[in-house]
Formats: sequence, C-alpha cells, structure tokens
Amino acid sequence: MSPSPKPTVNTPLKEHQNANHNPTIATILSIVFAGLGQLYNRRYFKGGGFIILEMAFLVVFAGFLNDGLWGLRTLGIIPIEHHSVFLLIEGIIALLLLLFFLALHVLNVMDARKNAQRLQMGLSNPTMKQTIRHTWDQGFPYLFVTPGLVMLTFVTILPILFTITLAFTDYSLFNSPPRNLLSWVGFDNFIRFFQVEAWRNTFVSVFSWTLVWTFVATTLQVGLGLLLALLVNDERIRFKRLIRTVLILPWAVPSFVTILIFAALFNGEFGAINRDLLEPIFGAGLPWMMDPFWAKVALILIQTWLGFPFVFALFTGVLQSISRDWYEAADVDGGTRFQKFRFITLPHILFATAPLLIMQYAGNFNNFNIIYLFNDGGPAVPGQTAGGTDILISWVYDLTFTQNQYSMAAAITLVLGLIVTSFAVYQFRKTAAFKEDQR
Repeated sequence: MSPSPKPTVNTPLKEHQNANHNPTIATILSIVFAGLGQLYNRRYFKGGGFIILEMAFLVVFAGFLNDGLWGLRTLGIIPIEHHSVFLLIEGIIALLLLLFFLALHVLNVMDARKNAQRLQMGLSNPTMKQTIRHTWDQGFPYLFVTPGLVMLTFVTILPILFTITLAFTDYSLFNSPPRNLLSWVGFDNFIRFFQVEAWRNTFVSVFSWTLVWTFVATTLQVGLGLLLALLVNDERIRFKRLIRTVLILPWAVPSFVTILIFAALFNGEFGAINRDLLEPIFGAGLPWMMDPFWAKVALILIQTWLGFPFVFALFTGVLQSISRDWYEAADVDGGTRFQKFRFITLPHILFATAPLLIMQYAGNFNNFNIIYLFNDGGPAVPGQTAGGTDILISWVYDLTFTQNQYSMAAAITLVLGLIVTSFAVYQFRKTAAFKEDQR
C-alpha cells in the first residue's frame, strides 16, 4: 500500500471545511492585539510569537514612549528641571520606535488576513518549517540589510529630524535650555527671512553668492579639466604619461594644505602674490583678504586649481575609451575638428560623466572647507550677519557655533537641503545615463 501524498501549501482541504472562517474577524483580532488573528487561524506558534513580541515591546518601551511623546509635544514645563533639547531628542526617538512598532503591527495584520483568506478558500497555510524556509529564501537580503537600516535610522535620519524640528522652535542664545524652555513657533523662523531686513538682505546676498560660486567655480574647473584632457589626448602630444602625472599632482596634495598655502600666498601683508608679483609690476597689490570682491575672485581661482585634476583624470579615462573608428569615419565624411568634438567627443563625455559632474556642482554648493580655511567667510559686511564670502553652509556654521542662533541655522539648513535635493533629483532624472535602464 503506497503512502498518502504529503500536503503542500496549496493542498485543498476538505470541501467546505473552512467556509465559515472569516478574514474580517482575523483582521480585527490582529488589530486589537498582535498574534490574536494568528491564533484564530490556528497558527498557535506564530500567534504566540507575535503576542510575546508585542507584550515585550509594550513592557519595555511604554513608559519611554509616553514620556517621549509628552516631551515632544510640550518641550517641558519646568525650567532647569526639564531640558527642552533632551526632551526633543527623546521625543524623536520615541516617534521612530512608534513607527517601527506600527510597521510590525501592520505586517501582523496583513499576515493574519492573508492566512484567514487561504483557510476560507479551503487552502492549507504553510507550516512553521515552510515559513522559515520561505523567509530564508526570499527574505535573505532583508535580513542583512536590516542592521544597516537600523543604524542609518539613528545615525542619519535622527539628526535630520532633529534639525527639522529645531527649525520650528525659538532656540537661540537668549533662549537656551535648561535655563529657559523652548517653544514651538511654527514657520516664524522662515517668515523672518522676509520680514526682518537684516535677515532678508543677508539671506539674499549669501544665496546669490552661493549660486555664483557654485556655477563659476565648478564650470571653470570642468572647462579647464576638459581643455587639458583634450590637449593631452591629442595624437601630436608626446610624453603623455609624464604630463598626466604632473597635472594630477595637485590632486595628491590634501586640499586643506593647498588652501592654507594659498591663503598665505594671497595674504595682503606678506603674501608672495602681492609682494613678488603684483607690486613689482603694477606698483601696488590687491586686497585679496580684505575686499569681498577680490576675496571671491581668489576663492574661485583656488577652487579651480583644486578641482580641475579630478575632472582631467575623469575626462582622460573617457576619451581613451572612445573608438578611433568613429573619428576615422568622420574623416572619411569630411568632418572638421569642431564637428568631431561636437558630435562624437562631447556627447560621449557628457553621457559617461554627467552624474559625477552634477555631484561636482552639488559638492561645491556645500563646499565649507575652502570658505572656512581661506578667511573664515570674511571680510565682515556691515549690517549683515554673514561675511562677504560666506556661502549658505558656512553661514549656517557661523550662526550655530559663533552666534548661537540655533533655530535660524536649522531653518536655513532646511532651505539649503531642499535646494540641493531638488537640483540633484531634477538633474539626475534628466540625465541620459540614468535613463539607460529604462530603455
């Protein structure tokens, strides 16, 4: 006598055996408390596991969640005893834990309803062994990604949420905890940009210079890198390896060292550029560090020097990958040098390097090091809270660590983040390199 076949996941049960099994009841029970729906579906081991997990979560975190959400809502009620910043951070952590708990609860509800529907249709649910095997086979990547996501949540998302919430408070030098309690002020900090003349003028001035700085400095370094790459890649050029090595050398020097050297060279009192170059020729030097215009010119020149080696190396690699057959075909058709550059070289370079070039622009938009190390955003400008060469990111640093305008700095950071994110997303979506997968 042959043994009966082993039941599988989709093995039909006896006809009408579970016709009265109600998925709605399983769903409601799961919403009331995790695991009850699984018990209703006669999946006792899984249901018990959900119940233990939810009870453990509530026992361990119920008090913390209650205090954290209270602190997030009130920011404290007793000065000195309640520290608003700590309450704000605890509230954000409580909010993240609550979202994590709700996500697991939703999964529990979906699981219970899905199993109940299978029973109602007369299908058997997978056994615990089959569930574990399925989870291991299908959820293997998620198991290894989960620790990284948890770390990302507390290392990256938590500071971002703290900055966002701080922008809607009145945290400043004159209203600092624990001596004073913070309050929620809505969009007041953002409105002050436009209502208070000093803030408005400073913001417009710094934002305009940030855009000019980003566009001019990055375009110059890209243009110089492209020009040098085309010249060195020309067939008539000899000693290409030596020339490439020399041109990439500035990239090998740490950028902060280069910036400090240039700061010394541009110094108006003892700098070699004024003392040994301009004064002997023109009889006078330029106020590189004291005049906002000349300080900006110096910064753009320094950034061009710092950035062109990377672009040069990038373009050189792309140029060597272009097939010579294309240029030979263009020669047969009578194409000029400009036409070969316009229709062969440039499209190939832009297609291969566009994402990296976009990152160059985004990186210079937030290039804090050169502004800070060259002259700390100076010189000072009367009637403004920012220096003559401050860009948005260096202005935020100055507001936070020098002027202690924490909430205003957070508000500017949000504006800064929105601008960079919008620009990057728009450019990435328009870039042909990122559309390749959709073709």
